[in-house]
Parts: sequence; C-alpha cells; structure tokens
Amino acid sequence: MPAEGTPGPESGPPQPPESSCNNAVQRLACHWRKDCDGELIGEWTMRDSGSTDPCNLVPVVEKRLGPSHFDRLVHRLDERPSARPHPIPAAETQRSGDSAINLHLRAAGSSFFWAMQLIPFRRREAMYALYAFCREVDDIADGDVSRSLKQKLLSDWRTEISLLYAGRPRHAVTHALSDAVQAYGLRCDDFMAIIDGMEMDARADLRAPSLVELDLYCERVAVAVGCLSVRIFGEETPTGERVAAELGRALQLTNILRDLTEDGRRNRLYLPRELLQAHGIFSITPSWVLAQPSLPGVCRDLAMLAEQNYSAAAEAISACPCRKMRPAAVMLGVYRALLRELLARGWTHLDDPVRIPGWRKLALVLRHGLVGR
Repeated sequence: MPAEGTPGPESGPPQPPESSCNNAVQRLACHWRKDCDGELIGEWTMRDSGSTDPCNLVPVVEKRLGPSHFDRLVHRLDERPSARPHPIPAAETQRSGDSAINLHLRAAGSSFFWAMQLIPFRRREAMYALYAFCREVDDIADGDVSRSLKQKLLSDWRTEISLLYAGRPRHAVTHALSDAVQAYGLRCDDFMAIIDGMEMDARADLRAPSLVELDLYCERVAVAVGCLSVRIFGEETPTGERVAAELGRALQLTNILRDLTEDGRRNRLYLPRELLQAHGIFSITPSWVLAQPSLPGVCRDLAMLAEQNYSAAAEAISACPCRKMRPAAVMLGVYRALLRELLARGWTHLDDPVRIPGWRKLALVLRHGLVGR
C-alpha cells in the first residue's frame, strides 16, 4: 500500500503543476515509479512519451553491498550528469540550460552529488545551476587562451549577471539561476565576488601570495560560493554566513594542499609567502619550491590553518538547524577526512594519489548527513 499522502493508482495521479512558461505549449505526462519499499511515487514531467502504468512497475530489489560495491557505485555516480530522475525537455532554452548544467555536473565529485541529495528537489536544482556557473568562470580562468581574452570573457559574465538581476538573462546557466535568485534572495555581490576571484587567476599567475592576499582569494572563490549556498539551503542568518566563511576557507585550503602539482604545472603556487619564508624558502618558482625538502613543513602549517577553519565551521554548523546544514556538514566531513589523509601521506611524494575510498565516503555521508552535524 502506498504511504499516507503518497498518490497511488486508485487515487489517481497527482495534480499537474501550473506551467511557468506562457509562450510555449508543454505536454505533461504523469510518470510513476516505485521505491525500494514498493511505495508508488507519481510525478509530472514534460516528456514526449506517454504516462507510465503503475500496475506494471516492479519495485527495486534491495541487496547487500560490500565495500567494493560502494566503490563501484561512487565511481558510476561520478559519471552521472544529474541526480534528477527525468530531464525536462520543454522549450529550447530549458533544453540548452539542462544540457549546459548536466555537462558541468559530470565533472562534479561524488561527495557533491551525495551532499545535494539531502536537500529538496528545487533547492538541489538551484545548487546545480550555481555549480554550473562556477565551472563556467573557473574554466575561463584555467583555460589556455590569452590573458586579455580571459578578462574579456569574465567581463562578459559580469554583464550577464547584471542582466540576470535586471530580469533579462541570456545565457543558459543564468536562465537556470533566475528562479533561485528570486526564491532564495541570492545576492548579486556574491556572484561578482566569484568573478573577481577568477580575475585574480586570469590577470597573472598567483605565486606565493601574502597571507592577506591568499585570504582575499579564498573569500572570493570559496566564501562567496558558500554565502550563496547557505541561502539556497535556507539559512540566511549571521550564523549561516559564518558557516560559509569558515567552511569556504577550509575547503579552499584543502584544495590548495591537494592540487600542488596540478597548480605548479600552470605556474601557480598558492602557498603563502610568510610560511615559505619561515621554512627557509624564498623562491616563488613553483617547480623549485615543490622540490624543496622543507616543503612538508610549509604544508603542515597551512593544514593547521585549515583545521582551525574546520573547527570553527563545525561550531557554527552546530548552532544552525540541522536539517538546513546537512549538505554543509557532509562537505565538511568529507573534506576534513581528505585533509587528514593528506597529512598522513605527507608532501614528500606529491605524485602519490590521495583518495577516500567510496565505502568510507558513503559512511561519512550517512554520519554527517543524517544528523546535520
């Protein structure tokens, strides 16, 4: 029997939602599916195929999974374009927007995928659109084109964000963001700050920035993303802003410590000048710095700064409603575990990969996602 409040075949399909598109005729069809408990779930989608018959559906069969199964599952999820059960091919703008977002989501890690399953569908779609925007501008900053072209393309994105807030988005990604901007009060300044951070990479290769400059960089490329994210999660309080500030810095420092070799190939070095000089390293040439025997000491010092941010972020998350902070708690748990794996490996052999096994990642998702802490 379907759960109370769950539409079943005897009660008829759920009422179709009103269309938000005035200029296009959309075909609505009710699609039924069964969850692992055999409960019927009906949902309206704009698809060309006919409605599904709930009487012909077979429940998902549960089976026991071991660590190796979890690893394969997570690997497959890394290849998934989206968690949405059915793409919605409505008007052409909707189709191109979905394609652009799905293309970027293929590059999203499984920790992001699992964290986003903990929020309602509409908020999840807003996070996917935000992620796609971040990938768009990040790909410009990391691209192989000239610096002048990078700055021109980022300037175009400034114009596009301005048009978004004027109610006239043109790009597929900003079309996807338009509902989220209205629904969750997303701030224009945060989007502009993200572009500011990308311009720091586009104008010149950052090499051994000061601690102040590194903090500014983190504030733009990570904290601003966090500020938009916590609003999508539904936490608009000063405590939510503190979660964004502390967790954003922690995640970015962890990424820096993980990606030293990759950044070095781009002639970038994000390790702060003060820490380098404290360990007797005065060069800012990435390849030379990464070969120094005192490099592990620099990285451990930066890891300690990241750990302080994780602790402060955990404290701030505990002061927020747990149901709103589940995705943030998951990201904190997974990336904090990654930082500890980096500390265990050290920074003598930078080519040795650091990876959290899939079964452990799922355990972290369950631990932090269920309690929101």
